[in-house]
Amino acid sequence: MATQKGPGEATRTPIDLRSDTVTRPTPAMRRAMAEAEVGDDVFREDPTVRRLEELAARMLGKEAALFVPSGTMGNQVAVNVWTRPGQEVILEERSHIFNYEMGTMAAFSGVLPRPLRGPEGALDEGTVRAAIRPQVYYLTQTGLITLENTHNMAGGTIFPQDQAEAIGRLARERGIPIHLDGARIFNASVALAVEAASLARPFGSVMTCLSKGLGAPVGSVVAGPGDFIQDALRVRKRLGGGMRQAGVLAAAGLVALRDNVERLAEDHANARLLAERVAGIEGLRIDPRGVQTNIVIFTVEVDGFTAHDLAGRWKEEGVLALALDDARVRAVTHYDVDRRQVVSACDSLGRIVAGVRRAGREKGTGP
Repeated sequence: MATQKGPGEATRTPIDLRSDTVTRPTPAMRRAMAEAEVGDDVFREDPTVRRLEELAARMLGKEAALFVPSGTMGNQVAVNVWTRPGQEVILEERSHIFNYEMGTMAAFSGVLPRPLRGPEGALDEGTVRAAIRPQVYYLTQTGLITLENTHNMAGGTIFPQDQAEAIGRLARERGIPIHLDGARIFNASVALAVEAASLARPFGSVMTCLSKGLGAPVGSVVAGPGDFIQDALRVRKRLGGGMRQAGVLAAAGLVALRDNVERLAEDHANARLLAERVAGIEGLRIDPRGVQTNIVIFTVEVDGFTAHDLAGRWKEEGVLALALDDARVRAVTHYDVDRRQVVSACDSLGRIVAGVRRAGREKGTGP
């Protein structure tokens, strides 16, 4: 069982591997929030918000940035700024912006997704080039290209930088904007030991989340050119994202960016440990070499026992994970789960699967 860090909360809680969004703010974040200097951010008078935006812009290598309540809002602000109704957005078919943002690009911006399949979530230049519509007036026109780094549903995979650079050159050649869903871009930068700004370089705009592995309770940032951010400010307001004394939230984001980036390496090490332990459990399948950051997706291969069954049994043992479908389970490491808890979670997982397989053999239904 995990011990949480926040005051006034239960001292013993489940080991929560469902997502890195479940982290609680650190004591340093809580202090910063309590002491934050604030103003009205709709009037652009909140000094803490402005400091956060300036720091995020520098770290992402962009001219300016805008604090938004969520990653979904950040992505959709970018879509709305870059596109016109009736255009297409090229994206990877398992991407967050396509699958988990409730069709907002169609509902709010009036644009169509053009989903393409990319190995490990990564599109290549040739695939994107072939998908760009020719300039024929009666064809739907390509209005935006979006990529995702790291790629959530591909298992936290890192987008190859040479492919990103090639697609960026193609986008500039064709005059098409390009946006990065960089919700976990700092996981990629830490894993590669490169600056996040270098990973964001090919993109006109980038969104990154403060409330995932970086541990802030709320918020994301979208960054890009100054004129893009001026348009984004209006779209944020239109979406209901204009907040007043938002420095209380931005203060935690500042702590996240200053203190919590390099420690993401610990999450990556714990994810590799988890994957190695899972690979040693008969009835579960994963290649640990494919785990690049903090997301572990493994397959359940036990007759009559689904991923949903496993997640339910694991929960009874005090471990929370996410069944993606009948076959696959996702576990995500973060700063509220340490190495000892990863080992404990894997030990209970091994007992569960061994027990199910043993029961199946006794009934004559399993290997």
